[in-house]
Amino acid sequence: MLQLKIVSPEKIEFDGAVESVLVPGTMGQFEILTDHAPIISTLQGGEVVYTTAEGKQQLEIQGGFVAVQKNEVSLCVELKANKE
Repeated sequence: MLQLKIVSPEKIEFDGAVESVLVPGTMGQFEILTDHAPIISTLQGGEVVYTTAEGKQQLEIQGGFVAVQKNEVSLCVELKANKE
């Protein structure tokens, strides 16, 4: 299992255990699984998809960055504005 923390300028969007995280990297989409190599990457606009015990969750972002180290995944993101 991975420990995922997603932070936006407004609040902590998610903090908990997940099985996997799919992120929109600027060089292409990639998936983070347990025991992933350490990495820091920028993110472009798109969907962050993470799998919890309850199922898949999605979050639409404008961009940000991700850091992975020792099964801890930290995302600092700008959320996509909702059009009303």
